Amino acid sequence: MTDFQKITLFTDDDGRARFRSETIALGEGKPQARLSHWLPAAGLQLRHSPVGFRSEFHCTEVPQWVFILAGQMEIGLQDGSSRVFGPGDHFYSADTLPAGATFDPTLHGHWSRQLGPDALQTVFVRG
Repeated sequence: MTDFQKITLFTDDDGRARFRSETIALGEGKPQARLSHWLPAAGLQLRHSPVGFRSEFHCTEVPQWVFILAGQMEIGLQDGSSRVFGPGDHFYSADTLPAGATFDPTLHGHWSRQLGPDALQTVFVRG
């Protein structure tokens, strides 16, 4: 593998959250350990969400990487679609409120919830 798939949750031009995929090249390092360029990081936060956790619709305040350590996390969008992420999965959460907008829970953001029998453990890394 010479590339890393970055899944991004973002705010589209219409103000709605959507997912997209992009590639981060792993062009550094050695053949047995390919590396990306250094990415900025400003802090790391750990989270434990018990069985049954579910949020309301909300926007990401500050863009951040989300890495799933244990359990499963489902992210739901306004269009009714959702994606499930499990241990080892990741996404970049950047669906911030559009400039000048007032949050509308019928238009903006996403919801998240814990799925399955195990508590959800995640790491947030802000860039």
